[in-house]
Amino acid sequence: MKIGIVGLPNVGKSTLFNALTGARALVANYPFATIHPNVGVVPLPDERLTLLAGILGSAKIIPASVEFVDIAGLVKGASQGEGLGNQFLSHIREVDAIMHVVRCFEDERITHVNQVIDPVGDYRTVEIELILADLAHLEKRRLKVAKQAKSHAAELLAELEVIDALIAHLNLELPARSFPADRRGAEGTASLDLLTDKPVLVAANIQSQADDQRLEILEAFLHDQNVSLLPVTANLESEIALLSTDEQKAFRDELGLPEEGLETLIQEAYRILGRISFFTGNEKEAHAWTIQEGWKAPRAAGRIHTDFERGFIRAEVIHFEDLKELGSLAAVREKGLLRSEGKTYQVRDGDYIVFRFNI
Repeated sequence: MKIGIVGLPNVGKSTLFNALTGARALVANYPFATIHPNVGVVPLPDERLTLLAGILGSAKIIPASVEFVDIAGLVKGASQGEGLGNQFLSHIREVDAIMHVVRCFEDERITHVNQVIDPVGDYRTVEIELILADLAHLEKRRLKVAKQAKSHAAELLAELEVIDALIAHLNLELPARSFPADRRGAEGTASLDLLTDKPVLVAANIQSQADDQRLEILEAFLHDQNVSLLPVTANLESEIALLSTDEQKAFRDELGLPEEGLETLIQEAYRILGRISFFTGNEKEAHAWTIQEGWKAPRAAGRIHTDFERGFIRAEVIHFEDLKELGSLAAVREKGLLRSEGKTYQVRDGDYIVFRFNI
């Protein structure tokens, strides 16, 4: 599960990456300081897992995780190869979702590629380049499908119709994610592998309350685009990430900073991908497992081991809130709140599950 961190040069992408991962990626005041993507795996903050480990007496906690990829800055013309754009666009194509960092702060020590701080304009610059890249990608796909569709195969003609409608949509400078669901055809558009069809979260990089006006303008614009936005003080958070846990808490208390700043960003990135977590556990370990929302119990079991899915018999399920309230597995069983679910059960976020299966 990869989240690609994108944006114009010098907006704070690598700084935010360092904050999220506690890594020491190169941060420099010149474009394309990040030529090769930095990659870091970040545990998903989830207090439910800690509580579960306490209830079960688990010796070890294994959280779900999110992989962040720090991708070099895009510039206007990237879709035609400007600023090594083709290489960077290929990196974006490999991720599952996009975290778009937009600069809202003024700092004369840090140059801006356009010489002016304009969050909405910066966001649109990157989005337009991704749209242009998608158009080029679709035009190539259309030539191939149109040639194959001469056989009059119904599925190829249907795909050609969707591609033509998408090209018209993108030509209006609209991202693929806003293309209506009822026009995507029976097969959907996932196989088209479009950059602007990926879920997106905007991280507005601020430094002080003086940036609030730019933040409000960006927020109003993105609200109309149905895109989530979260403010973040990347530089400060990257410095805090290098401190010990106790030092971090003391520093945040001293400055009045919320403890959940970056946690919220990570959780929102997880959410926009449509992922949920279910739990397993015993005295050895409490484990969070990531699945796509809507998965049925056998498929979720296969996330642990393929044998669990092949030999699935049933899932013994406890809702986390019941376990939290009653404080033990025994108390949950006494209340009759442990349920036996079959193959059609759709796993819910926070379920504690014991899978029964035949080998």
